[in-house]
Amino acid sequence: MHVSLTPRLEEMVKEKVASGLYNNASEVIREALRLMEQHDQMLDIKRQALRDAVLLGFDQAERGEFSDRSVAEIIAAANSSTVEENA
Repeated sequence: MHVSLTPRLEEMVKEKVASGLYNNASEVIREALRLMEQHDQMLDIKRQALRDAVLLGFDQAERGEFSDRSVAEIIAAANSSTVEENA
């Protein structure tokens, strides 16, 4: 397999090999692909969590369970609870 890299990506690979963390460019590329796979898996997990949350909201709406707060109020409440947790 032949892979073409932009000059910047090629420089990044060379820097990684020069750092001593990798023996050659192939190791750098393999690690990059493993990280890409992990990233894709995390995106899949996040997408599924979003789908689940939307379905939960849809089910609640179907049952007539609504909040009288605006989206801005809900976001403000969530932000203030996050600030309190981090304090």
